[in-house]
Amino acid sequence: MTVSVSFEVFPPKTAAGLQTLGSTVSQLDTVGPAYVSVTYGAGGSDRDRSFEAIEQVRRAGTAPIAGHLTCVGQSRTEIDEVIDRYLALGVEHVVALRGDPPGGVDAAYEPHPDGFDSTAELVAAIKERDADIAVSVSAYPERHPQSPTDDHDLDVLAAKVDAGADRAMTQMFFDNDHYLTYVDRVRARGIDVPIVPGIFPIHSFPAVARFAARCGATIPSSIADRFDGLDDDRDATLDIAAQVAADQVRHLAEHGVEHVHLYTLNRAELALAVCDRLSLVTA
Repeated sequence: MTVSVSFEVFPPKTAAGLQTLGSTVSQLDTVGPAYVSVTYGAGGSDRDRSFEAIEQVRRAGTAPIAGHLTCVGQSRTEIDEVIDRYLALGVEHVVALRGDPPGGVDAAYEPHPDGFDSTAELVAAIKERDADIAVSVSAYPERHPQSPTDDHDLDVLAAKVDAGADRAMTQMFFDNDHYLTYVDRVRARGIDVPIVPGIFPIHSFPAVARFAARCGATIPSSIADRFDGLDDDRDATLDIAAQVAADQVRHLAEHGVEHVHLYTLNRAELALAVCDRLSLVTA
């Protein structure tokens, strides 16, 4: 099996958390990730924390860095400033997202008066700023919670690709059939960019189950049953979580997937356990 991996981390809120992030990235670097992505504050809040996190990731690891960027709560001028700052920090890959409204994933999106109406517009602006920068966008194997139909969901993805997106990374999913069916529909729609699976190791089943429900991601009973009764057993939970995620990646690789993106929650232990089971740890 040949599969590469990338990781997502988020900007910590404290100086101590920033140091911990550096340690996490140093450990993740042993896998030789394709890149490490750094998320962006909701509504553009605490942009400086995102910049600080990117600088820490750059110091702690050797992988290229992808910086997230959202439309919510920001003018076009502010977004241009972020793009320029990213370029100055050596970021050559942007993950362009609409972003969740301040009221949460269920709230209606309200564009900034001087901002972008859609992620497609954001993608176009990034490419206009620097045509060489790689741009990833989001994809939803079980449909975005606010998309009324599957066709609408694909229309949104197509618009982002037509605007210049180079790849799409999926929201977490736990049933590979959802991903494989989705990719078939994406290809039938004429969209040919890579669709990178987003893998979310289940560090805490109750917490992940609640989060998945809010995002519209289903967890098969065959997986849920494996965590039954383990809420207070951290070691057993992590062992099963690593195995479940590794099995998911293996199955995807059997179906031609060459790269996966792991959501780490700034935790190296579980992400590395997954990679170890996939024989990706190199140091």
